[in-house]
Amino acid sequence: MMICLSGCQRRRVFETPKAVPVREDGALELRLMSFNVRYENPGDRESRSWRKRVVGAVSMIRRERPDVIGIQEALHGQAADLWASLPDYEFFGVGRDDGKMAGEYAGIFYQRDRFEPDSTDCGTFWLSDTPEKEGSKSWGNEIPRVAAWLRLVDRATGRGFYVMNTHWDHRNQPSRERAALLIARRIDARKHAEEPVALVGDFNSMENNPGLIYLTGRSGPLAGSTQAWSHGLADTYQSLHAAEKNRRTLHFWSGRRDGLKVDHILVSKGARIASAEIVSQDKPEVSDHFPVTARVIFPSTRP
Repeated sequence: MMICLSGCQRRRVFETPKAVPVREDGALELRLMSFNVRYENPGDRESRSWRKRVVGAVSMIRRERPDVIGIQEALHGQAADLWASLPDYEFFGVGRDDGKMAGEYAGIFYQRDRFEPDSTDCGTFWLSDTPEKEGSKSWGNEIPRVAAWLRLVDRATGRGFYVMNTHWDHRNQPSRERAALLIARRIDARKHAEEPVALVGDFNSMENNPGLIYLTGRSGPLAGSTQAWSHGLADTYQSLHAAEKNRRTLHFWSGRRDGLKVDHILVSKGARIASAEIVSQDKPEVSDHFPVTARVIFPSTRP
């Protein structure tokens, strides 16, 4: 397991981490982003080509200044381009086809000076009946689907938390429901059960999908389970914008905002959700998905 792009020819000079101000109130505040970058498709021309889009994508990330980013669909070269262009960030992830560099990544960028990665508590699992087998697929998936997770320790507070990034199947609903069950079990099995979780990703599902409903604890059991999930997560956007109809994130290069919100940020309940937004102002669009962001605050655990 590597906390960098394995096989990448670029080399970064590592300096002593910058001083991080201590958060006296002990609260853990996180700026989160989920961003489907659109894979580098040779059929995408002009402003839709990755060569053009990467400039806007880097500018958007610098402007939004997220602490943690979950990216989906990035091929190895795209992940490397972002990593090389964002020196304040480190990267964790592998290609879904072979667990190395082949295929799309569902990887995690994080602010390298603020967080200490826990190299003993991280990994990638495949959304299949054999989740530890690289490139595995089942449940009707035509292509491998994955989730990556990483425990980070915030240097300002000394508090740990988990971030998980996933990309669900785009055609098969039983697969999405099985993915929800597997992810819930993995969250329940984390080593530090008292620490909060942020689950981000392209779920290829809107809020009323049974898989999302299960993960947010709003329903009874799915097929293959015997009860509802007792540790359901909070949907950051829905918590603040339940009445908003113009919430599209997958816009197919149209720039439209009506309907089809499939990119989500879910967090452990108990967090104060300070903001949740769809980043749609960039022209030309940096992807065929709008990135989504959330700022969440987990209260102090001090007595």
